[in-house]
Amino acid sequence: MAEKVLLVDDEKDFLSVMSERMAARGMDVTAADSAEEALAQVESGGFDAIVLDLMMPGMDGIETLKAIKQRNPTLQVILLTGHATLEKGIEAMKLGAMDFVEKPADLDQLTQKIKQAQAKKMVLVEKRMEEKLKSIITSKGW
Repeated sequence: MAEKVLLVDDEKDFLSVMSERMAARGMDVTAADSAEEALAQVESGGFDAIVLDLMMPGMDGIETLKAIKQRNPTLQVILLTGHATLEKGIEAMKLGAMDFVEKPADLDQLTQKIKQAQAKKMVLVEKRMEEKLKSIITSKGW
C-alpha cells in the first residue's frame, strides 16, 4: 500500500522536486506551500505522514505542528528544516513530532521515516478503535 504523504514547504522549487522524487518511489504525495493550505489538506486528508518544513513565513512549523496535533493526534509529523537547532527539535518532539530531519534530506532516510510513521499511525488508529469498541460494549452491558 502506497504511503499517503502531505509535504509542506514554502520553497516551491524544493516542494516540486521532492514531490516528484517521492512519487517516483511510489508514494501518494500531496503538496502544500503554506501552513494554511496544509491545515486545509489535513481536514480532508487521511495522511500516513506529514513532512513539514520548520521555517515558513507566517505560521511556522512549530505552530502548524500544534494545530495538526490538535485536529488529529494520530497524525505523524516529520519536521524538515535547513535551519536545525537542537532547541527547536526538542520542542517539536515534546509537541508530538515523530522525527526531525535536516535539509537537504536524504531521500532513503526520509522514505524510511515515512514508512515508520505509517506503521505507527496504524497502531495508534487500531488502539483507538479497540478503546472505542470496548467503551461501546461496556456501555451496552454486553
